[in-house]
Amino acid sequence: MRLALAGDTMLGRLVGEQLTKQPSEPVVSPAVAAACRDADLFILNLECCISDRGEPWPAPGKSFFFRAPPRAVETLVDLGVGCVTLANNHALDFGAEALLDTLSHLDAAGIRHVGASDHPADFAAAPDRPGIAFADLRSGVPTWLSDLVHDLASEVDVVLVTPHWGPNMTAEPISSVQRAAATLVEAGAALIAGHSAHVFHGVEIPVLFDLGDFLDDYAVDPVLRNDLGLLWFVEVDAGGPVRVEALPLKLGYRYTDLAEGDEARWIRTRFRDVCAAMGTDVEDADHRQIVRFRQGHASLPK
Repeated sequence: MRLALAGDTMLGRLVGEQLTKQPSEPVVSPAVAAACRDADLFILNLECCISDRGEPWPAPGKSFFFRAPPRAVETLVDLGVGCVTLANNHALDFGAEALLDTLSHLDAAGIRHVGASDHPADFAAAPDRPGIAFADLRSGVPTWLSDLVHDLASEVDVVLVTPHWGPNMTAEPISSVQRAAATLVEAGAALIAGHSAHVFHGVEIPVLFDLGDFLDDYAVDPVLRNDLGLLWFVEVDAGGPVRVEALPLKLGYRYTDLAEGDEARWIRTRFRDVCAAMGTDVEDADHRQIVRFRQGHASLPK
């Protein structure tokens, strides 16, 4: 099986405005879209709600509210998305009403939805309200999450955990994220693919610490280069993940394309460096970076 994985995908704000006012204009290049559809399953982090209802979440100091128009689900369908994670810090930007609309739009399109997030706490689901699957990783992985991973690992071939964790705009994972990754692997996760930083991080088998961004209208950090990213592909068989391919991306303003020239070289160099820092070797092949999963490497040091 060939999985495609993408990080933060924001279809609201100015991306949503384009989807509404210029629906014939693509927000992802044909080449990138074709690569996405070539996978057996495409999973991404949906960094917004999909609705035309709701009010901004009344949290002091909250600056950004991302809500995509209902037609945004057509973009996900066109890209061949089979599943999204919703448990992030924008799922309830327009309240429970908009989150429930999001579930309805995804269900109608045949797109599944999952996820767990370490922030914000006030988005957490409760017995009397919808919300995210909140896990305060600063205090360690909660028992319910470890138990869920453990139970699934005994029932299926491959368990993928795709958490929204850690702070924005960081060049490497923080210690609480690394500890959580080790715990989840020990519980039975065959592959972990995180997101939240807006910048791709290195691979420490079997963890892709941060997938980076896939589509947005964000301001560009000239040092961290959050406008340069990766589309990830993971080959898995009954024994688990076999290898990772990382395809360099250029995230333009409301438009994602393949990275070329100096920008592609910058991505390759950074990816090699951040993986080397974790003891992971990277190969170059067909304009992609390859990480091979070594047999017997089953857990990370705590």
